[in-house]
Amino acid sequence: MSQDKDLISVVVPVYNERDSLEELNKKLQDAFEKSSYDLEIIFVDDGSKDGSKTIEKELADSYSNITQVDFLTNKGKAEALNAGFAAARGKYIATIDADLQDDPYAIPKMADQLVETDVDLVSGWKKDRKDPFVKKHTSKIFNYFTRLLSGIKLHDFNNGLKVYRREVVKNITLYGEMHRYVPVIAGQQGFTSGERKVRHFPRKYGETKYGINRFWRGFFDLITVTFITKYMKRPMHFFGISGIIFLFFGLISEFYVLILKYVYNEPFNKHFAMLLFGALLLIFGIQSFSIGLIGELITYFNKRKNDTRK
Repeated sequence: MSQDKDLISVVVPVYNERDSLEELNKKLQDAFEKSSYDLEIIFVDDGSKDGSKTIEKELADSYSNITQVDFLTNKGKAEALNAGFAAARGKYIATIDADLQDDPYAIPKMADQLVETDVDLVSGWKKDRKDPFVKKHTSKIFNYFTRLLSGIKLHDFNNGLKVYRREVVKNITLYGEMHRYVPVIAGQQGFTSGERKVRHFPRKYGETKYGINRFWRGFFDLITVTFITKYMKRPMHFFGISGIIFLFFGLISEFYVLILKYVYNEPFNKHFAMLLFGALLLIFGIQSFSIGLIGELITYFNKRKNDTRK
């Protein structure tokens, strides 16, 4: 390992990708051979059952710059990335999927862009995707709404090919399907993002891990990450607004029934549904305000505790 080259740790989450690992390693080693960076590869096996762990061990035994991290069971890509980030020693951290669809040769160029543009992470943009029709177009929908809700102008949030400054991965924690939204989570911490067009290839071995369940999990996580990004430090801004809306329409409903009763002499039982609907809206409004107030108190005391520790 050269003394005058910066180290890039490449984290590779692996789940049943036995056939692609040797080829991926060869391309990564070749991509860095003439680059201005040293290479560390971290294979994080997410409970593979197809013999991927054996291939990873053979590679780790043959190459001094390869580390293997194993999960006994499948924990998901987010947990695999967390484990890889924890093990990484590089000044810069890259991530790439093990399916050979992303271009390993782009990593040194993305690292150069990271340094030259002074951003904190560079995300690959698969402008010409080679995925099946459904995966390609659902990804476009997610990317559109993520840009809209987060304000971060990237085309391909979920691209597994990314390069980070070390400080970014040491300050974020992923769970669920949150690996899709790393630039959003990083943006919440004050880090900046850039992107680079990268080549994308059809899947060469095995089968895609994408399914309809991931679509719904990703949708719910988009709602979660939007709330965390916009309202984590000011929960009353969310719950207070919804509380006002509920209370406003609840009061209108109740006043409408009262006017019918005392101005037009219509009995309450004739408009019982409207009366009940208004009462429910008032209850929802009070509950929203209460949740917002509790959230503000939790935020205040957590901040006070953190300030005391400094």
